[in-house]
Amino acid sequence: MEDTSVVQLHQNKPEDECPNLSLRPLDVSDIDAFMVWATDEKVARFCTWEPYTNKEDGLSFIKNTVLPHPWLRAICVDDRPIGAISVTSNSGNDKCRGELGYVLASKYWGRGIATKAVGMVAETIFDEWPHLERLEALVDVENLGSQRVLEKAGFQREGVLRKYVVLKGRSRDRVMFSLLSTDHRPT
Repeated sequence: MEDTSVVQLHQNKPEDECPNLSLRPLDVSDIDAFMVWATDEKVARFCTWEPYTNKEDGLSFIKNTVLPHPWLRAICVDDRPIGAISVTSNSGNDKCRGELGYVLASKYWGRGIATKAVGMVAETIFDEWPHLERLEALVDVENLGSQRVLEKAGFQREGVLRKYVVLKGRSRDRVMFSLLSTDHRPT
């Protein structure tokens, strides 16, 4: 059975630039919106993937990776995808941990959208997956914007993992952030 749950956040604050932010499953019909961020070099800079160069590869990714993923949602404004967010659960002795990942079209950076999306996930994921006790995110040390997103969403910075991953041919340091199911989250 496909999960068609939608998480919405409606705020009527005048400073809120995205009052109709929602999370919903990403589908093949979203390919044009997906290609906006997936082809952007600025977006892909800290990601494991290179910018997409054709729609066929994007469709293949959606069909083979996105659709079977247990928890991956489109970040939408007025139901139009502008990014994606996912939680990947671990297994075995590590099943208490899940890894958060997100991507947002660069035109929407700096507006608090990623912070809101991360907060929406943090509000629901521990209820949806009761086995989860810890949500963690690994961020490149140079990705200061993403580090701010996590801090504003209530995640704790735990430390730097030196030479943790090879990304695009270079060893990179990562900053580990976490949120526990028992942590107080900003409202």
